Amino acid sequence: MPILRFRPARVGILAAVATASLLLAGCATTGASDESTITFGIEGANLSDGHMDIHSTQLDVSSLVLRNTFDSLVAQNPDGSFAPWLAKSWEISDDGLQYTFTLREDVTFHDGEPFNAEAVKANFDHVVADETASAQAASLIGYAKEGGYYVDTEVVDEFTVRVNFSQPYAPFLQGVSLPQLGFYSPKVLDEAQDELRAGGPDVTVGTGPFILTEFTPAQELVFEANPDYNWAPEGSEHQGKAASDRLVIRILPEQSTRAGALTSGEVDVIADVTPTMAGQIGDGFETTSVELPGIPYSLYINEANGVFADQKVREAFRIGFDLDAAIENIYGGQFDRAWSVLAPTTPNSYDASLEESWPFDAEKANQLLDEAGWTERDAEGYRVKDGQRLSAQWIAWTPVPDDKAALGDVIQSDLREIGFEIVREALEPAQYNELYGPRTFDITDWGFSSPDADVLRSHLHTGGFQTVSTVTKPELDAKLDAAVSTSDPAEREALYQEIQQWNNEQVLIVPLYVPSEITAANEKVSGLTFDLYGRASFYGATVEG
Repeated sequence: MPILRFRPARVGILAAVATASLLLAGCATTGASDESTITFGIEGANLSDGHMDIHSTQLDVSSLVLRNTFDSLVAQNPDGSFAPWLAKSWEISDDGLQYTFTLREDVTFHDGEPFNAEAVKANFDHVVADETASAQAASLIGYAKEGGYYVDTEVVDEFTVRVNFSQPYAPFLQGVSLPQLGFYSPKVLDEAQDELRAGGPDVTVGTGPFILTEFTPAQELVFEANPDYNWAPEGSEHQGKAASDRLVIRILPEQSTRAGALTSGEVDVIADVTPTMAGQIGDGFETTSVELPGIPYSLYINEANGVFADQKVREAFRIGFDLDAAIENIYGGQFDRAWSVLAPTTPNSYDASLEESWPFDAEKANQLLDEAGWTERDAEGYRVKDGQRLSAQWIAWTPVPDDKAALGDVIQSDLREIGFEIVREALEPAQYNELYGPRTFDITDWGFSSPDADVLRSHLHTGGFQTVSTVTKPELDAKLDAAVSTSDPAEREALYQEIQQWNNEQVLIVPLYVPSEITAANEKVSGLTFDLYGRASFYGATVEG
């Protein structure tokens, strides 16, 4: 996965770095001075809206923040392989139905509870419990009420645990490398399950390098270094106690506020940096850009609701706006326009043959809409058929960043030129979910990073937790199921390329651009590393002086 590092003064010139665990400003240190603190500014506006439970949240910001507290069974390396973490080793049965993990025997939770096979079972049972209402974590473990692969977790002995499946489930190790399948103290699961979503000290309790000691919702989280921590992943540059004694995460929703906090010295590192922000930060700071695997930032079309039931309308919509010009003008060459539902950096899956397959073509878009029967125009110039205006509702989760708002403006304006009305609504979470739950909208948008192409299952499979369409597609479901059940890399790649081609024909997801996770840091910060998702890790990070 490409990681790019650049100085804001030369934001247009990016130098490629070969490793996915880039160290900013030198190698990681092995310790820190007394009461050393590093401060991190994030957007994080929705974190306090019930998204502090790592097993139920779907937000990337939750993973970013809570990774400091929650460890995983294994760690994923930059080359896609897996390294021991809380599990010393593991075995996969010949039929692929059982994963047996041998656990470390020296790990304890922040509250002193032991980490063992019973703890693993308690956590995986919590993930699949109805009351947890997990979507992403449940999907990662292979669980579904109907048609899932996960069967159960059984304790073999104190430090050996076995996970059973009804059919081979190839993405499982990748799933258990993520914070969503991290581990709460069993005591918390027994005594405070109803408080997990709100989170806080004595509730957000894991085994990780930092202990959550203060949480002021919508404002700040304070973590203290776990003094007993000595079980970092195998191969980690830093080992032992965290390099800084304290990690403070400040929630700063406004882009300009985050940038100002960095340049003024109020924070040492900021996330959620846009290319425009990066260019305005100035000297004395370094910016790291990690191009993300998984699903690019895309538009998701609900063909079961309204005008998009007609494939010709979907095709016209996709080629009816000048995406290349919009991406270049808004992002200045920092992000590439997308051609497929998988980003080029998604390992062993990307179909490069789709590039240039659907360029902007207003003339063809108009022809398709004419063929679909939208031949009349109303007084405002929009197309009409049988007295109905050609109109689609685009709902977005607030806050909408300035760059995405600008991209939406271009899409809306260009489609108006061909007589297609786009009604955009930026909604608060509760309002958004009122429409998203029953799928009573036409378009929505997001990107979803993942180093495994199985991410398409949750977005295209019937009943997938982020599948917008409610129309059952047995042929597509069969391909997605087959890709999950085989561990043959060549077979998986061929299946995922077929799935990308299917979407290219059916147009249910319109990929827009391949995002990067951009982080900016004071040059005095050293030891900052990044995972495969571009998320900053503060385990080995310190601030000089």
